[in-house]
Amino acid sequence: MAIEILTKQDLNDFRTLLLDDIREIFQSKTEQTKQWLKSSEVRKLLNISPGTLQTLRINKTLSYTKIGGIIYYPYKDIEKLLDQNKVSSERTLFNSK
Repeated sequence: MAIEILTKQDLNDFRTLLLDDIREIFQSKTEQTKQWLKSSEVRKLLNISPGTLQTLRINKTLSYTKIGGIIYYPYKDIEKLLDQNKVSSERTLFNSK
């Protein structure tokens, strides 16, 4: 049976590798977004009232799925809605000659 000696440097190297692995796990989890959001999550995300969210449903501006009494909204449709209503910040300069 071989005896291995661990030094402080070995432990520090292990600690560094372990911390890097843990950071990677946490970053990958935060990058994942939910596929479906509940009404309260959509209202919080868009900073809108329940009535405004209901209007978006009635006008068919935002698609949804209702299961039982809970309404779910696809995250990709919310992103699409935001992209469609994006206002460009570019300025148009007029050359007066």
